Amino acid sequence: MDSTHHTTYPGACDCHVHIYEDKYPLIPNVSWVPRHSPVSSYREVQKALGLQRTIIVQPTGYGYDNSCMLDALAQLGDDARGIGLLAPDAPDSEIARLHKGGVRGVRYMMIDGVLTWESLEPMAARMADAGWMVNLQLDGRDFPAHEEVLKRLPCPLVLDHNGKFLEPVTPDHPSFQSLLRILDTGRVWIKLSAPYETSKAGAPRYDDVSLIARTLAEKFPERCLWASNWPHPGREPIPSIVDLYGLFFSWASSDATRQKILVSNPAELYNFD
Repeated sequence: MDSTHHTTYPGACDCHVHIYEDKYPLIPNVSWVPRHSPVSSYREVQKALGLQRTIIVQPTGYGYDNSCMLDALAQLGDDARGIGLLAPDAPDSEIARLHKGGVRGVRYMMIDGVLTWESLEPMAARMADAGWMVNLQLDGRDFPAHEEVLKRLPCPLVLDHNGKFLEPVTPDHPSFQSLLRILDTGRVWIKLSAPYETSKAGAPRYDDVSLIARTLAEKFPERCLWASNWPHPGREPIPSIVDLYGLFFSWASSDATRQKILVSNPAELYNFD
């Protein structure tokens, strides 16, 4: 893997990574069977990009069994935090167990996901009590329908993949304006990540999604995070991680903005010392 020539930022955090270990069984009927992607492989990514911290996000393929993620957190130590998948009726003892293992939030995957919108507010109340966050992925075109609920959640809220507009929109679009109002609460963060998941313009510059990401970095640098989405679930061929990181440097043009997005914002949000 080539090393990047970009400036490295001590404490830089990759806020969305999945770990897949063949020894952990997938739930039945998964839509995509992941390749073996252990922590040792991800360490090569960290080394290549000069990244120090990591947020391990529970893949939907493991369902509510967070064992693989907890194993990864144990390997990565104090420089990692986890986002788990939790059933709405999970007992408080399960939150406590996961917290001890380094988990600091719950994943809500609303695109072909297993959780319902009805369970979001009750779960968010539990997250507030635990000092956790909700990590939400939805079709960004649906922000207006859910805006009022998302603005009143009592815990921190983190949005995936530039808002994940399945049809990329321009910044003046009503659904993007809704996203900006949600970010304006001061309790919501958004990951600048995985442009390949929604771009119609395609590689290498993903111009349609890059416009969204650049606008977010300019308008709300204090609300943005960066993530690799490694190992890029379901993508063939696999995108170049070095190119994706380089693209972020074109979205966040100033050193101060990059420092916020890569280091300060995640340190505050995920409680890194």
